[in-house]
Amino acid sequence: MTALGRWGKVPSLMLRPFTLHRPRTAVEACELLARLGDDAAPYAGGTELLLLMKEGLARPRHLVDVKRIAGLDAIGEDGAGLVIGATVTHRALERSPLVKTRCPVMAEVARHVANVRVRNVGTVGGNLAFADPHSDLATLFLALDARVELISPHRRRQLPIADFVRGPWETARAPDELLATVRLTPWAGRVAAAYVKFGVYERPTLGIAVALQLEDGGDGGARVADARIAIGCVNPRPARVPGAEARLRGCAVAELEGASGAVAELAAASADPADDLHGSADYKREMVAVFTRRALGAAAARSRGAQPAARYPYAVVA
Repeated sequence: MTALGRWGKVPSLMLRPFTLHRPRTAVEACELLARLGDDAAPYAGGTELLLLMKEGLARPRHLVDVKRIAGLDAIGEDGAGLVIGATVTHRALERSPLVKTRCPVMAEVARHVANVRVRNVGTVGGNLAFADPHSDLATLFLALDARVELISPHRRRQLPIADFVRGPWETARAPDELLATVRLTPWAGRVAAAYVKFGVYERPTLGIAVALQLEDGGDGGARVADARIAIGCVNPRPARVPGAEARLRGCAVAELEGASGAVAELAAASADPADDLHGSADYKREMVAVFTRRALGAAAARSRGAQPAARYPYAVVA
């Protein structure tokens, strides 16, 4: 018999044996993580973790299933803003009436994560904790100034997304900590936001998030009071572009598209891409400029009360 097996097929990748723990509370989950240490991994949707385990790239002997812990699958509000539980699925985020009302761009981005099978089981917390540089949500959350809440048997702390995601597949989560919630405070008043991504593979090659806070310009029009631009996929982790954001502050809405060229060049200059199967570093830097202009154009259209009409090959405008 050949290595391909009796039927000429490549043998399926098999999971190595592991013990599945199903704690009832977050405290129990944290205690398990603390006791089992590096031999354990939190498990929710498993869309990324199980793939790594099948490939032999991750070999935890214990999985701590957090899907059944009450409250971690909730989307709600506190006094400051939105609170999204770590085991909320992308599909739940996409369909949440509260998210659609308070932060519509988030619902739109969730609607375009991977495919519907992944969205039905993949979770917000799992997505962030995996720290894939190609994460749509991490890039968007960075532009929205989101914070993650981490809990352990000894402490509870919040970190900005920029501090939580340290690099490719690396976060600030300690082995005994559980990512419990994602919190964000949408800007008050008028806001225009957009996320544009490009890719020929399921994981995007590039994602650009733009958020604009608008105020009365004093001349009958509106202007940008504050701005956020985040670049995803091409850097080791999602990154803001302070220089480009500063260029947008004070800009009249009517002049946004005119300013987009200079803003795009600043964004491209800030990028730190590497050559890989998605393209060369030079190609990615040029794409950052192109898609920053496009994302800013979509946000500018929403600033005027219109929906962006432009569509691009292999791209999503959310």
